[in-house]
Amino acid sequence: LKVIAIDEQLRVIYEDNVHFDKDLPEFKTQGGVYIHSDRLTVTSPVLMWVKALDMILEKMKSSGFNFSQVRALSGAGQQHGSVYWKKGSIQILKNASSELPLHQSLKGCFSVSNSPVWMDSSTASQCRALEKAVGGAQHLASVTGSRAYERFTGNQIAKIYSQNPEVYKQTERISLVSSFAASLFLGTYAPIDYSDGSGMNLLQIWEKAWSKSCLDACAPELEEKLGCPVPSHSVLGPISPYYSHRYGFSPDCKIVAFTGDNPASLAGMRLQEGDIAISLGTSDTLFLWIQEPTPALEGHIFCNPVDSQTYMALLCFKNGSLMRERIRDDCASGSWDEFSKALSSTVAGNNGNLGFYFDVMEITPEAVGIHRFNRDNQKVSSFPKEVEIRALIEGQFMAKRIHAEKLGYKVCK
Repeated sequence: LKVIAIDEQLRVIYEDNVHFDKDLPEFKTQGGVYIHSDRLTVTSPVLMWVKALDMILEKMKSSGFNFSQVRALSGAGQQHGSVYWKKGSIQILKNASSELPLHQSLKGCFSVSNSPVWMDSSTASQCRALEKAVGGAQHLASVTGSRAYERFTGNQIAKIYSQNPEVYKQTERISLVSSFAASLFLGTYAPIDYSDGSGMNLLQIWEKAWSKSCLDACAPELEEKLGCPVPSHSVLGPISPYYSHRYGFSPDCKIVAFTGDNPASLAGMRLQEGDIAISLGTSDTLFLWIQEPTPALEGHIFCNPVDSQTYMALLCFKNGSLMRERIRDDCASGSWDEFSKALSSTVAGNNGNLGFYFDVMEITPEAVGIHRFNRDNQKVSSFPKEVEIRALIEGQFMAKRIHAEKLGYKVCK
């Protein structure tokens, strides 16, 4: 959990963080999560998140941070995680005693104590059922922006309902991680915003309303449990009195809707129409501002957090930096300097030599293995080292462009 405070010139005046594994060892998480014995189910304890918030605010208080100057507060949460509030919890949230840390007041509030998170991939059967119920994967993508994905919230809700109908019945509200965090500051249930809501397989991205056929395919009476979605820049209301009494926040401090981490990246990088951002990580992601998307079986279309009338496209490529590091080790003695020199020594286009490098099953597209082709389009088993390095880099970036264009992005000359 990270906090950052900025002034009106966007200068950073305070930042800090709480590390789940290190600072909250009693929860016994690894990387902030529990990986269950089936290796598919991945969850996080909800109370750990609440306790982390208590902890970070106490750290700020003891450092002398002046909470009364905070005019507005917003945030981002990992996309696709979900939180299940037990019946009656809204009263506890509204009336939490400022004498107690929040996690003590809320400890009995969650019908599911360990929340499914973005790493969870245990809902394959629910994904297939959802696609079937709405007329196929492409139709689901055309309505919600994505085909059915195992980590997406609709499929997680469907799993909880089918495995534990009693727990589902006891749930009065389902939040995303983002709207859950906003609820803690608001002192009442915060609505889900359009952008983070687009990562659920439940929101009609064109109409900005829940899809009845998707809701019905997941669980009964789901609309009431989700509440009405709102634009990502909505002012939800003033901060809960709990924070004024306990920390000295001004009662006029506004809570702005929280959103998902991916939409927040688009907003934070100040992307505009025509811009494209590429994040080169363990997995590579590409996201862009888009006016007229064409949702496909690969990639995601979300509502744009900055402008509700436009969209953002997101593509994820699993074979990112780990693949580059492997080729660096094989072809450049583990040195990025040698890797760069080899890349510079070859010409753009690589004399027609082309390669696709997937050590693990790729997401975009679904493929695995190393595939090399020479200038005559014949498959070959190896390339000279410098040709291999350029084939890897050009192949990765061509794939990004091709798949972005499939989603409706126009690369202008």
